[in-house]
Amino acid sequence: MGEPKKRQLASDRSVSAKKQKQEEASSASKEFEMSQQQQDVSIPVNYDFSSLDCCERTKNAITELGFEKMTEVQARTIPPLMAGRDVLGAAKTGSGKTLAFLIPAVEMLYRLKFKPRNGTGAIIVSPTRELALQIFGVAKELLKYHQLTFGIVIGGANRKAEADKLIKGVNLIVATPGRLLDHLQNTRGFVYKNLKALIVDEADRILEIGFEDEMRQIVKILPDDRQTMLFSATQTTKVADLARISLKKGPLYINVHENRDTSTADGLEQGYVVCDSDRRFLLLFTFLRKNIKKKVIVFFSSCNSVKYHAELLNYIDVPVLALHGKQKQQKRTNTFFEYCNADKGILLCTDVAARGLDIPAVDWIVQFDPPDDPRDYIHRVGRTARAGGQGKSLLFLLPSELGFLRYLKHAKVPLNEYQFPSNKIANVQGQLEKLIDKNYYLNQSAKDGYRSYLQAYSSFSLKKIFDVNNLDLAKVAKAFGFASPPKVNLGTIKQTKKEEADAPKNSTEAQTKKKTKA
Repeated sequence: MGEPKKRQLASDRSVSAKKQKQEEASSASKEFEMSQQQQDVSIPVNYDFSSLDCCERTKNAITELGFEKMTEVQARTIPPLMAGRDVLGAAKTGSGKTLAFLIPAVEMLYRLKFKPRNGTGAIIVSPTRELALQIFGVAKELLKYHQLTFGIVIGGANRKAEADKLIKGVNLIVATPGRLLDHLQNTRGFVYKNLKALIVDEADRILEIGFEDEMRQIVKILPDDRQTMLFSATQTTKVADLARISLKKGPLYINVHENRDTSTADGLEQGYVVCDSDRRFLLLFTFLRKNIKKKVIVFFSSCNSVKYHAELLNYIDVPVLALHGKQKQQKRTNTFFEYCNADKGILLCTDVAARGLDIPAVDWIVQFDPPDDPRDYIHRVGRTARAGGQGKSLLFLLPSELGFLRYLKHAKVPLNEYQFPSNKIANVQGQLEKLIDKNYYLNQSAKDGYRSYLQAYSSFSLKKIFDVNNLDLAKVAKAFGFASPPKVNLGTIKQTKKEEADAPKNSTEAQTKKKTKA
């Protein structure tokens, strides 16, 4: 046979193989979608926790937690999970997902009589350290009457102490992806061969902040013979891909709010205010003083902006707490729990605190810097009106940003315009500029915040709405306390979202590899 003919046949076989692979992938995708459609059916559900087939130890813990009735996601998810099904759960933030996956995991470990020598039977993966700590806190309460061992492995914590505990045997682990993969690959004596359940919480957020490769490696390393539970507030292509490689064929798809008219909680009253750049801080200051006895969370686009505004507000006797990715882990943890336990108070934060965190009784969510994506808006406001409660949200928009409302409307987010009479807004601009001019430390912090605001703005993907060239820099500067725009270096060094979620493995690495979110 001639050489050209051989090459032609090889080429044909290659094309045929590629075509077959594409058809298989397409078929798998269709099958997955079909299983979603067919299995998400309306069935009668019992909302009483007492109706669950749980052991007395778990039931006593649930009672002590103060729960009698299940939320929709709990009632629809717990029974099939306890029956051993793989589940892909879609539910709004604040819907009660944590107990929905913890109860089946604890019951499974109890029924299999897991001991420390058996190693790890259940792993819960969370996008951020704060959410991991919160899940760990709920797990601790739920395991109160059990003899099971449990632990947490997160970036920024003492790796050696974690490894020592893993070697002794931890039945249930809560983890962030980077640190979990590190232990799976490098901690000798970490027994995970008996793993029976993998739970991925906020899967969309995990993938969004850059942990896709880590999750693929984790799924590959862990035993195939396990139950998998994937929970995600939004369903993306990447989530579907992760579901395909990690879930068994024909998983149960539960979308609690698929046919709802809105994407945000029912008890949430949402509004926006249109405000020029130079009036933004004055309006925020007025609003916070008026709501000083309420529980308020204010979102900013960068760590430096949070840092500056926290320093400024505390200096002028508006006490606030700050939570952002540049803080050391212990500081972040202490701040988070201090705010959780407070009856009132103001927390300034970046999106590091936006997802999944269950902070009790938040009255107001203020988005001082708007998010780049309607999904981020939904997750931010998910901190209030949780589990059927009430709450309010306020979004600050410049006149040039009003087009963002169209995107929110398309994402089923209803907003009303709030009016703030100009004569009621505290006119402290003169005092602010004098303070920033005279106080060296606040001046430096204000410059960092100003630079970071511009850099974050220039990185937004919705350029039609958030165009840095449309900003009036003189007005932006006034919001940071400058009479005229300061000279700043708008370099391109930025901290990635992933770094904010899961810090480097040790302090030396942190010092050498650390980037700053400018």
